[in-house]
Amino acid sequence: MNENWDKTPIHLAEYLMWRLNWIHPFFGGNGRTSRAASYLILCAKLGFVLPGSQTIPEQIVAHREPYFDALKSADAAWQEGRLDLSQMETLLSELLAAQLLSVHNQAAGKQSS
Repeated sequence: MNENWDKTPIHLAEYLMWRLNWIHPFFGGNGRTSRAASYLILCAKLGFVLPGSQTIPEQIVAHREPYFDALKSADAAWQEGRLDLSQMETLLSELLAAQLLSVHNQAAGKQSS
């Protein structure tokens, strides 16, 4: 992370999430750990705790298939000798947008979807 701190917050978060899952360092809880660490890095790089409800990790838990697909896509690219986290980036960007939209909806008196 230190070597790549100049990258975007989304890139750091997606890379950490994928890499922790890829190396599978823990007996259990790899997914939970990677999602929590990724979210922490995203907030740290931005310099604040992100507002909104249904955080990125909560959204992933609620709908795991896109997350698994993004991890598999990154793994397949790595097997071919290249780093391609584009599907993970798209996923995290969409989830971040949904989290921030919940703040707007709350401010506008709308129900979150």
